[in-house]
Amino acid sequence: MQLKGTGVALVTPFTTTKEIDYPSLGKVIDYCIDGGVNYLVSLGTTGETVTLDDKEEQQILDFTKKHVNGRVPLVAGFGGNNTALIAAKLQNFNVEGYSAILSASPSYNKPTQEGLYQHFKALATVSPLPIILYNVPSRTGQNLSAQTTIRLANEFQNIIGIKEASNDLLQCMEIIRATPNNFQLISGDDVHALPMFSIGSVGVISVVAQGIPKQFTAMVNSALKGNFAQARETQFQFLDLVKLIFRENNPAGIKAVLSHLNLCSNELRLPLVPISSSLENEIASFMHKAV
Repeated sequence: MQLKGTGVALVTPFTTTKEIDYPSLGKVIDYCIDGGVNYLVSLGTTGETVTLDDKEEQQILDFTKKHVNGRVPLVAGFGGNNTALIAAKLQNFNVEGYSAILSASPSYNKPTQEGLYQHFKALATVSPLPIILYNVPSRTGQNLSAQTTIRLANEFQNIIGIKEASNDLLQCMEIIRATPNNFQLISGDDVHALPMFSIGSVGVISVVAQGIPKQFTAMVNSALKGNFAQARETQFQFLDLVKLIFRENNPAGIKAVLSHLNLCSNELRLPLVPISSSLENEIASFMHKAV
């Protein structure tokens, strides 16, 4: 299968008592779909998944599937640094309503490239759905090298792509050059999404797109058509917002945007906290002019 165009890494809205706010999650989902995004990712890093327990994760997956009701494809996030635990979760996952798995490279324990290969090999062996690798060394502390990605892509047909957030265009070009033609390079960084289209990316899994879905999707669609002049002009219109939402923390920045849009409250679970009032004012000023 191919996940092309704009994907959104959904936030997990919380109430003031830090419970999951399902009505607000529904509003965010509808806002994204109405804005033209192509697919949604549930339980990614932006969803504050590390602060959720197993029961909450399952409830979010179930709610998202039911609320989306087949309107767009869904990707489920399964990541962590305990390979056996992730494999067990995958084996017990009810895949109905979901099209693929997004699995981030292990964080904190910093395995070697052989360790990363063995980790994803173990997941590919048991996964009931195609897997999209996720390389985000700024968060994990370890880069999933082009060579390891190429090895996995060529050995496992159910590893169908990679969300690349290394921001290393040379690495991305090496991946494109040496992986099967149907292997999908997906940008994992909002700023670098546009240049990655020029080297063969099929799309982006975005954070900012859930705050400005129409504008971001317009940029992506222009790039996919090869109209880079129009795509560049559109991206420049929201470039400052991208810089703002990542200045202090993700997802604190995008939650401030969604709060401004009255889609969810600006609540996070510790150790994350809301952005500073000065940054919030800058975001509000941008949104007032742009939306």
